[in-house]
Amino acid sequence: MALCVGSSRIDAQDLAQLAKVHFTNVGKYERGEAVPAADILNRIAKALEVTTDYLLNGTLQDKSADAISDEELLSQFRKIEKHPDDKKKLVKEFLDAFIFKADLQKQLAS
Repeated sequence: MALCVGSSRIDAQDLAQLAKVHFTNVGKYERGEAVPAADILNRIAKALEVTTDYLLNGTLQDKSADAISDEELLSQFRKIEKHPDDKKKLVKEFLDAFIFKADLQKQLAS
C-alpha cells in the first residue's frame, strides 16, 4: 500500500524503514490500533515531508470542517478566503460588528 501525504507518495515498507520501525507498526498506526511515540512520529513526519502537527491534526481544511458544522457557512468562508485582503478585512469587520451587537443584545436581555 502507498501513502500519499503532502507532496510525498511512499510505500508503507519504505516509510517503516525511514522511520526505523517495523512495517507492521505502520499498518497499526494507519488503522488507529497503536499510537507512535513522539520520536517515531517525528521520523514519520520527516519521511513524509510534513509536520507532526499535520499528522496529528490534519489540514487546515480538515480542522475548519470539523469546527464548523454549517456546510453553507463553511463554503462561504472558503469562497471569501480567495478574495483580496481588503475584501476579507471588510468581511471580518462586518462579522466583528455582528458578533459585538449580538453579545450586547444578549447582555442587555439578561
